[in-house]
Amino acid sequence: MINPIAYFLIFLKATVFSSGGFSNLPSLQQDLTANHWAVEADFGKSISIGQISPGPNGLWVICLGYLTYGFMGALLALIAITIPPFFVLVVANVYGRIEHQRWVPGLMRGISLAVVGTFLTVFWTISSGSGADWRSWAICAIAFALTYTRRVNIFLILVLAAGAGYLIYR
Repeated sequence: MINPIAYFLIFLKATVFSSGGFSNLPSLQQDLTANHWAVEADFGKSISIGQISPGPNGLWVICLGYLTYGFMGALLALIAITIPPFFVLVVANVYGRIEHQRWVPGLMRGISLAVVGTFLTVFWTISSGSGADWRSWAICAIAFALTYTRRVNIFLILVLAAGAGYLIYR
């Protein structure tokens, strides 16, 4: 038996932590199949229906809701994928009203620093477990320096970094 609240929260979580389209697929697949509320065929069918239907790619989730929990599932999925965009609209509206206050630039700077700190923490966690040596860091530093100059095309930087990595580590 499907718990409607847990079902809704699974779809909401997948939507909040995704960037649209099919980026919520892994989360939904893991959670729904773990609870035995969906089978692999449900995902294939819902993506197929979503692809041939007009509208954004993310609407395949409503088909998945229908296939796994009927009309109630489609409704819960629809509500779950609609809430995050409305939240962004509310935040944008609030920001529009306070953006001219004296304290807002400081707040935004603090938020920016928190984002950079979070990024660096995640970067350090990922890179420390990757087994990178000084040569990898040198390639990274050179690529960063070339990017920072804004004179070299990013595609060329990626090709050069890949070539250097291939030559060094083959």
